Amino acid sequence: MESTEILYLQNRRAKRHKIAVSAALYALMTVLAVIFLLPYVFMVSKSLMTSEEVRDPKIVLVPAVPQFINYVKLFGENGYFKATVNTMKIIVFDLIAVPISASFIAFSFAKLRWTGRNVMFAVMLGTMMLPAVVTQLPLYVIYAKLGWIDTLYPFTIPNLFGGGAMYIFLLRQFMMGIPRDMDNAAKIDGANAFRRYMSIMLPLCKPVLIYVMINVFIAYWGDYYGPLIYMHSSKAPRTLAYVLFLDSTNKDSALDKANMRMAGGVFMSVIPAILFAFFQRQLIEGVVMTGIKD
Repeated sequence: MESTEILYLQNRRAKRHKIAVSAALYALMTVLAVIFLLPYVFMVSKSLMTSEEVRDPKIVLVPAVPQFINYVKLFGENGYFKATVNTMKIIVFDLIAVPISASFIAFSFAKLRWTGRNVMFAVMLGTMMLPAVVTQLPLYVIYAKLGWIDTLYPFTIPNLFGGGAMYIFLLRQFMMGIPRDMDNAAKIDGANAFRRYMSIMLPLCKPVLIYVMINVFIAYWGDYYGPLIYMHSSKAPRTLAYVLFLDSTNKDSALDKANMRMAGGVFMSVIPAILFAFFQRQLIEGVVMTGIKD
């Protein structure tokens, strides 16, 4: 009887300890969430204020009168709409080009047998070790000779060749996890390599393809460094991130239209946040499943 009571008391203590630990973890996560969200809340609040309120040295989180018109003016008066259209042209092209080209190359590395395959794969992986600054000047010279400066071509045409070694590597690793029996069965049925790629590999690669597409979107949605290098003329088709960068570095514009800059920052950040909220499961699966091999 005594042993039963002791066991009961021990279980109660264990449950209380578990509850206390869980409560402490939730409290810690709540505090961290507030700390991390505070700058974003501050930016959203400032985007709904007048320019005078934003420049006021007093810290105010709630605007006197919310200025939702700031978001209308953002695209109507500052040329941001045209910049958004240019950004979407790049993104739509790359959302098609990168997954298709990267998966096509990855299929060759994963499922086809050809002389020098492993050597070429090692060379491709070696390009991941090169810092971007090393290739920046040669690429600029090449694009200048091709007449691609002040155009959208540097952000689209090169992505017809895989979009980067990382995407090819991830897709190749995922395809290596697909049982070879499926590929062999298709061969016996008379399917050629292209048919096996289209009918078997692409449908099965859906999780990692979504992962690649979301990363491509985020990479070009917030890219200002590339346009900063390749777009010099005032008539160049500038992207949204680049226009925001130029406005933020312009002292007069940054002070006179600080609320507009905040509205632009909110718009730039809310789109990736929405994508992550909808596709977080696919993002995690895309990374986890690339480590599986047959």
